[in-house]
Amino acid sequence: MDDSELESLRSKRMAQMQSELGGSQADNPEKQKQAEQQRQAVEDMKHSILTQVLNQAARARLNTLMIGKPEKGRMVENMLLRMAQSGQIVNKLGEDELIGLLEQVNSQMQSQERKTTVKFDRRRAALDDSDSDF
Repeated sequence: MDDSELESLRSKRMAQMQSELGGSQADNPEKQKQAEQQRQAVEDMKHSILTQVLNQAARARLNTLMIGKPEKGRMVENMLLRMAQSGQIVNKLGEDELIGLLEQVNSQMQSQERKTTVKFDRRRAALDDSDSDF
């Protein structure tokens, strides 16, 4: 292939990718602004639900968790949001209840980590000595 053929293939592929993504973001500042507003609305809704569900101490602990371990914090936050939306949480949760939920999440995460194990059978390796080929 020539350089001109490669360049034409690249430009066609780039145009195809941009059309699949709805054009580049620089071409659609309105869509970008709309998406940002939608993300902001979702964040505001999450914060309002968490404020209704958690008391001040529990909210502070969740924020501390989000700083230290963001993945685990998002997992707990999503769990609290699902519980609130399904009606499982009636009163505001205190710090002690949040700690109980965190312990449940820790036990679930540890049980998932324990599923993968590697065992070495050193006795078989010691008996199978390939150096003693008389």
